[in-house]
Amino acid sequence: MGSDTIEYKDFEKVDIRVGRIVSVEKFPEGKFSSHILIIDLGDEIGKKKSLARLTPNYDDVDRVDEHVLCVVNFKSKQIGPHKSEVLTLGVPGIDGNVVLVKPEREAPVGGRLY
Repeated sequence: MGSDTIEYKDFEKVDIRVGRIVSVEKFPEGKFSSHILIIDLGDEIGKKKSLARLTPNYDDVDRVDEHVLCVVNFKSKQIGPHKSEVLTLGVPGIDGNVVLVKPEREAPVGGRLY
């Protein structure tokens, strides 16, 4: 195994939701983040800010209206002058750069991963 074994009840504590990117702004001064995303997570949670490293895989591509998966119940994290309110999930691609984790089919905004 790649890490310590946890109980299923521990996994249930992590609130992962479907979000829709409503705006993307470049953040060139970021050391580990390259873009500021505003993500709509549905009526219950609303719109939240997330800082993410999208370069080089997504640098020149408009991500608006794309669905992504986000952890919504971590504490906010200060990143330079910005506060990241949710964690947009990604995995390393073959080249080691971020590949966003997205629903494979249409899913409602705010839907919780189970």
